[in-house]
Amino acid sequence: MKNLTLIIPAKNEAESLPKFLKEIQHLDLDIIVILQEGDEETQNSIKNQPNTKTLIQKINGYGSAIIEGLNSSKTEYSCIINADGSMDPKYLKSMLEKCIDKDLIFASRYEKPGGGSEDDTFITLIGNKMFSLLGNLIFNLKISDILYTFVLGKTKSFQKLELKYHDFRLCVELPIKAKKRGLIYSTMPSFERSRIAGEKKVNWFLDGCLILYGMLSFVFKK
Repeated sequence: MKNLTLIIPAKNEAESLPKFLKEIQHLDLDIIVILQEGDEETQNSIKNQPNTKTLIQKINGYGSAIIEGLNSSKTEYSCIINADGSMDPKYLKSMLEKCIDKDLIFASRYEKPGGGSEDDTFITLIGNKMFSLLGNLIFNLKISDILYTFVLGKTKSFQKLELKYHDFRLCVELPIKAKKRGLIYSTMPSFERSRIAGEKKVNWFLDGCLILYGMLSFVFKK
């Protein structure tokens, strides 16, 4: 997988990130970890990691971390993957194989057989299903898990999207823009593991409202 770079947004992941990087240390790929300024604990926890480049975000936010990471990728393919260990790297090889004739591959916790989650709560399950349904109804996305940003694709295809949102709205901006701009994408099942440590960064109510606003803002945009 020499032609693949992992884009890992990491905020206060000093406990999870070193363990996740150890899990993938045998893989022949590049890694970009994106950190917020002042998160010295996480930065110090991954010093001297092989094939790992660390970026300090220019603008805070989950979306900004992904955008800045993708813009720094130099390999043919890039993959967004979380620092908390919930997204299983065992899927990378099959995602890469499926992406040969595609622009993007979206992993899905709700696609069968094989999809599932140890990390979903009842509230997040309902929210994810609702937003996926809206995305399919309004934009004809044909994606079963719109908020799951375990996405692998051609780096140039990611960059063509010109992603803008600095926060969690990027989760829906990515597939909606992919559809609107005619990119070729598909989905595949993926099982989400329990995160290694810490708590989710998402506030289900506030971020849910933000994501809904983000989706609706694309109704009249190209």
